[in-house]
Amino acid sequence: MAIELPKPIAGYFEADKRPSAEAIAACFTPAAVVRDEGHTYAGRNAIRRWKDQSSAKYNYTAEPFSIADEDGRIVVACHLVGDFPGSPVDLRYFFVLNGEKIAELEIVS
Repeated sequence: MAIELPKPIAGYFEADKRPSAEAIAACFTPAAVVRDEGHTYAGRNAIRRWKDQSSAKYNYTAEPFSIADEDGRIVVACHLVGDFPGSPVDLRYFFVLNGEKIAELEIVS
């Protein structure tokens, strides 16, 4: 069953299918923050580096399968399959939007 994602979040997952850190960074506000694997990345340049580094380490596909609202954040559960330790895994992506861009993203298991 396909789920309907808000446009900025759908754009993020579409950009994540391509090996383009620039496409991912463009999904975020200039002062956005990403938290992933115990690290925090603030601003588009840091987000671009985060995506470059993760793309160099891992190949994966992400399939969103549920969406919910939790404490003012949009939570998207995703099934990831790839060449990373522990694959496959279901992760939760916590998004905060600002207009048509992502202001915050936290990825947790």
